[in-house]
Amino acid sequence: MADDEQNDERDEGQRRVLDPEQDAAALKALTHPLRIRLLGMLRQDGPATASELAVRTGESSAATSYHLRVLAKYAFIAEAEHRDGRERRWRAVHSVTSWSNKAMEASPDSHAFVGLARRTQIEHLEASLLRHEADMAEGRLGREWVEASGIDDMLPSLTPESLTELQETIERKVAELAARDAGDPRARQVVFVAAGLPLAPRDADRDEARG
Repeated sequence: MADDEQNDERDEGQRRVLDPEQDAAALKALTHPLRIRLLGMLRQDGPATASELAVRTGESSAATSYHLRVLAKYAFIAEAEHRDGRERRWRAVHSVTSWSNKAMEASPDSHAFVGLARRTQIEHLEASLLRHEADMAEGRLGREWVEASGIDDMLPSLTPESLTELQETIERKVAELAARDAGDPRARQVVFVAAGLPLAPRDADRDEARG
């Protein structure tokens, strides 16, 4: 999931844009941590059954089945295929869930959802790092990925306009490169996380405390 200020028409159909007023019930459905996790797994790893997801999450198949039905009710997922007499498989309907940060300030519930979603993204990054390290160590990825992979931690000073421009530029470039590499047998799924989190000066904290 990603918080986003604009609905970009170029990936319409791949992006679910949530509105805090029109999608209040859907937002509430996504506040359950296991539902967010299940949706993320279907997006990252493709269609799966409740039983398969139960094994991956350590939950019971009854629990995953229930939460999958809730996600389906609000059109985050849909049935991937139906095999006679076999368990239902589910797929993610959209590759990205986004929203307007300004719109999400409208209510305490939608504001809280943004915080939960961001913390879940950090947890996903940690899990992805562990998976990446295991894939490299156990030879599931070639050595050509050693130099290309990594995490950057930068602290530029930017205006709100420049931060917005930076985020939009990154998104456009990622889409451009993904389109260029589509069909290349060397391409692998990459977890790419970009965060722009402005921080107030430490002096501002002290001044507020004195006030």
